[in-house]
Amino acid sequence: MVNMLSKRIFETDFTSALNEELERKNISVKDLADLTGIPVSTLYKVTTGERDPRLSTIKKIVSVLEPEHRQFIAVIAAKFLLESIETREIESNGKTFGIRGYSANSLEECIVAAARAEKDRASGIICAPILASIVEKIVDVPVVMLRPDLSVMSEAITAVAKRIG
Repeated sequence: MVNMLSKRIFETDFTSALNEELERKNISVKDLADLTGIPVSTLYKVTTGERDPRLSTIKKIVSVLEPEHRQFIAVIAAKFLLESIETREIESNGKTFGIRGYSANSLEECIVAAARAEKDRASGIICAPILASIVEKIVDVPVVMLRPDLSVMSEAITAVAKRIG
């Protein structure tokens, strides 16, 4: 997904896109100078169209107005399961991914959590097997089902047998 400023740069010109973004975010030229370390006079000339910015100036501005979001994997599960996750990041193929939990206790909450995770820019989603096929239909990121291992199933069967027996 392309961010607002980056998209507008390609649709119009840098000066127009920058001014729109500053207005949209309610940031003054002085505030932008403070955030980027670029002199106010330089930014003023760029925002008025008196000067074409250098590539390094554009990169600094875009990095401040559209910071890179750390890639993460969303896990949709009951709160007690999320609290038992021991690691908050994983490395795969030379990339590090954060792990972010989305608590849900009903089908509706799971669907909302999946939509929210995608909106938050999750790189992938992990959820219960019964939900995976539904979630896959509403998001555009990879979805993997959480597969309980056989010992968990055996423990659950034993627990139910004790309650009913």
